[in-house]
Amino acid sequence: MPRIQSTIAREVLDSRGRPTVEVEIRTECGKKGRAIAPSGASTGKHEAMERRDGDRKWYGGLGVGGAVQAVNQILGQVISGMNPADQVAIDTALIAADGTPNKGKLGANAILAVSMATAVVAAETEGLELYEHLHQLYLKKNPKAKIIVPLPMVNMISGGLHAGGNLDFQDFLIYPEGCNSYREALERIVKVYNSLGRVLAKHGETHALVGDEGGYGPNLTANETALERIMEAILLAGLKPEEDVSIALDVAASHFFDADINAYRLREWHEAPRHAEEMVVFLSNLAQKYPIRSIEDGLAEDDWSGWQTLTAALGRNLQLVGDDLFTTQVARIERGIKERSANAVLIKLNQVGTVSETFDALALAASHGYRAVVSARSGETEDTFIADLATASGCGQIKIGSVARSERLAKYNRLLRIEDHLGGPRVAAFQKRVPTE
Repeated sequence: MPRIQSTIAREVLDSRGRPTVEVEIRTECGKKGRAIAPSGASTGKHEAMERRDGDRKWYGGLGVGGAVQAVNQILGQVISGMNPADQVAIDTALIAADGTPNKGKLGANAILAVSMATAVVAAETEGLELYEHLHQLYLKKNPKAKIIVPLPMVNMISGGLHAGGNLDFQDFLIYPEGCNSYREALERIVKVYNSLGRVLAKHGETHALVGDEGGYGPNLTANETALERIMEAILLAGLKPEEDVSIALDVAASHFFDADINAYRLREWHEAPRHAEEMVVFLSNLAQKYPIRSIEDGLAEDDWSGWQTLTAALGRNLQLVGDDLFTTQVARIERGIKERSANAVLIKLNQVGTVSETFDALALAASHGYRAVVSARSGETEDTFIADLATASGCGQIKIGSVARSERLAKYNRLLRIEDHLGGPRVAAFQKRVPTE
């Protein structure tokens, strides 16, 4: 395969109008690949570190000129002449060039954009779809993996840091059940989303505003009210709760956890502190009352004992996803497996910083029966890499955001094209019960 000839980075904007890093790699034969690093608002403290300039005169201190410079002056030289098909060797070289545990020297945003662009240009050079190339790479980590178009877990109502803090829980999502194709699943999602707009309008609640990920951002008084509105929208769409559509929550509990007293403060509790056991009871009651299939970050990122309690209580019937808990880090996933904390992993490329390390996290989860959900970030772009990644890994689930913003729709549309390229439906189907063994 032709070698890498040039690597160029530039500062571009994400979906919140904030700078991020785009990298373009060219090979000796003239093939090129381009990728853009996403950025999160709700970030776990164990994530790989972005590099931002801090110059208040340029994008309010959020500029990424230093990360761009790191690519153009250091990382580009490191991978010059290397084979883009050798993703592990390239990612290893990128990690070594940074030399820090969290990629804080050169920046995870710089390193990830190079890593992703490498995969894109390798696929171009091989004449493959990106998901086909990524699948070949992932088979080396997980030989049992199959190409599967993921079913979407889609944001309906936003709260937390994604919508001005109007609700404590960050995302209220829906999940299509029993669909025969991705195309059918997407149509069902859109039907409920449009119905929800009418439901919110009927109740006199703001429905014209959307959060960072495209979900409605109504001013509701309690987390349960959001669930009530979604249930009403499912029925208005002519669908059956649980049978046709189920619900997922992203609690993002780290953001209302008081570490000083090891307790949680929800506004509907009038911020009176309650411990993990009470949070577990609160979530259990919601799961009994509503068709909830999946709960993400139901407890704080370092509340390991609380997570054990949550998993013991709900893990046999629900998908319990660790996002801030695991941050796509192999060491933290290994601890979760050992301690029986959660039973699923949220996968975000920029939490760990390279494609190879992302595959390590996916393969580890799969080898221990943990499900995985490939996820976008609140700061996204037109880049559709994660659609191919989710398909290539066969994880079966993807969390992109809602169906109202073009940076989200680019990925949903990419999955439509992938399904066509595969010659028809090849989607995942899960039973409601999620065993822990």
